[in-house]
Amino acid sequence: MKGYAVESRWFEHTIRVRYQETDQMRVVYHTHYANWFEWGRAEMIREAGMPYREMEDRGLMLPVTALDVAYRLPARYDDEVCIRTRLTAFSPIRLAFGYEIVREKELLASGSTEHIWLNTEWKPVRLDRAAPDMYALLLQIVFGESEGKEGG
Repeated sequence: MKGYAVESRWFEHTIRVRYQETDQMRVVYHTHYANWFEWGRAEMIREAGMPYREMEDRGLMLPVTALDVAYRLPARYDDEVCIRTRLTAFSPIRLAFGYEIVREKELLASGSTEHIWLNTEWKPVRLDRAAPDMYALLLQIVFGESEGKEGG
């Protein structure tokens, strides 16, 4: 992805595997990991102070343009798993997230998603111009409270 490569801190959200997420082999069906990535991303953004609902109310969308998942070990019904999410790249137009699905200290799956900022007409927008306050929150996630804001 074009943009600035970064490694923000991990944001963590714990869930319990529901029976409906498992398949006949009694393991989590592979497509649910993409749902968990979305869940982790939404919670990370909410924790940072810009929930998806607010973004959408302001006419901004952040669709997935790429998805990658690597499966290592299966998650099973009733497991408590932690969805770990962080920013791995960003620019005023694009974002990329990295994910880990962990049970206790075992890595079950990892992956990434790429996104682009769009308006309600599905046209790309620069977040630093369309919503400077939200862009500042992204910079805060990446650089922290006390570091410079010139990264965008």
